[in-house]
Amino acid sequence: MAVNTKIALVTGGSRGLGKNMAIAIAKKGLDVIITYNSKKEEADVVVKEIENLGQNAVALQLNVGDSSTFDAFFSEVKTVLKNTFKTDKFDFIVNNAGIGIHNSFEGTTEEEFDLLTNIQFKGPFFLTQKALNVMNNGGGIINISTGLARFSTPGYVAYASMKGAIETLTKYQAKELGARNIKANVVAPGAIETDFGGGVVRDNEQLNKMLSSITALGRVGLPDDIGGVVAFLCTEDARWVNAQRIEVSGGMNL
Repeated sequence: MAVNTKIALVTGGSRGLGKNMAIAIAKKGLDVIITYNSKKEEADVVVKEIENLGQNAVALQLNVGDSSTFDAFFSEVKTVLKNTFKTDKFDFIVNNAGIGIHNSFEGTTEEEFDLLTNIQFKGPFFLTQKALNVMNNGGGIINISTGLARFSTPGYVAYASMKGAIETLTKYQAKELGARNIKANVVAPGAIETDFGGGVVRDNEQLNKMLSSITALGRVGLPDDIGGVVAFLCTEDARWVNAQRIEVSGGMNL
């Protein structure tokens, strides 16, 4: 391993957008730690793909919705950094893991709200806080938001509210961590064809057409549209990009 190889930690990197991000980051010459919640087999496939690109990769189990496990998780991270990557710190954290819950403002239950809070906001908040002890100066935080934080689509009120909180958090992270030269940015995908939210954008033809019609580029997004933007933020070319919200939606609701 080259001495200067940088390392990115991608949560939820075993499938969907996270998988695409992890592979795109590896193609930029970084090593990758991915996390998975329950599907180890899927994560192992991604690790193999990254290794086939000539980079090191490890998959670790993590439930981002349970902050009580984060100390144990970072003990594992320290072990793999030492044993697999021959170093003691990593450089970038990509807070990608998440779920979607579709419900109206009126219909959203406290259980749904708490679940989304834990996974979409509390999890990334405290995971990144604890990651700081294991991150190199000069690295970066990439938080994943959504187009739904800019425009309103009924049914996503709780989910979008958490992402709005993430966007505010990102600016504070950029401000407070500037002394360590750690950048913090948001990537906000639009509607993407993945299994997210039960695969509704991919599988519902009527919804797919509707979303395509309100997108300047005339289609919904694909995972390949997103991963490269996240990977760019993990490179030296993005060294002066800080506290920015980069929407990657093909121009939705302009």
